[in-house]
Amino acid sequence: MTTVLVVECDSSLRRTLSVILEERAYEVIETGSGEEALIVASDRAPDIVLLDLALPGIDGMDALRLLRAESDVPIVVLSVRDAPSTKVAALDAGADDYVVRPFDSEELVARIRAVLRRRPDPGSSTPPVMRVGDLEIDLSRRLVQRDGKPIRLTRTELRLLELFALSDGRLLTHDQMQQAIWGSVEAARATTLRVFVGQLRNKLGDDAADPHLIVNETGLGYRWIAARS
Repeated sequence: MTTVLVVECDSSLRRTLSVILEERAYEVIETGSGEEALIVASDRAPDIVLLDLALPGIDGMDALRLLRAESDVPIVVLSVRDAPSTKVAALDAGADDYVVRPFDSEELVARIRAVLRRRPDPGSSTPPVMRVGDLEIDLSRRLVQRDGKPIRLTRTELRLLELFALSDGRLLTHDQMQQAIWGSVEAARATTLRVFVGQLRNKLGDDAADPHLIVNETGLGYRWIAARS
């Protein structure tokens, strides 16, 4: 049975979420604060976390960063905050998805299923270390280096790099990339995707005007053009 940790300070909403999930055969653990969430996540090792940002004590964003520092558990943020900057900050801090309240219960459950599907298969083979010019990309260790010096990438940037590196030069459409990273396709996320691709390019030293790693296929998506060495 899949275990969901619900972190929500509103007891009424927390109970509603529990009912929605329990009706669909999920095991639910409830907590109302970020501090409790960190303890429970460590003790019970849930399969996924639903996290509100407006929490007493440790703020939800801080709780997100602390959870992510300790574990790769999938995290879906539930929040009334719908500003694009807040969404980007949460995704960049390690959230796997961001759902704005009020939400449709079926959509929420679908997003949970999508995030869980993206978890690595323990039986899958270890991706090889890739070398592209002066870059070394070790996906299994989540380590990227240029000339032996590590490049710090966020969780979302690493997921993007993995998509590109394993694409074998195939075109990745905007919709495919949004689905792979966030589990859904939304018009608002097209801008967010461009931001993350831009950040990744900058960190990898790729010039959009004269690319040697990532090419923008106007109106379609992106393509990884790097030749392995």
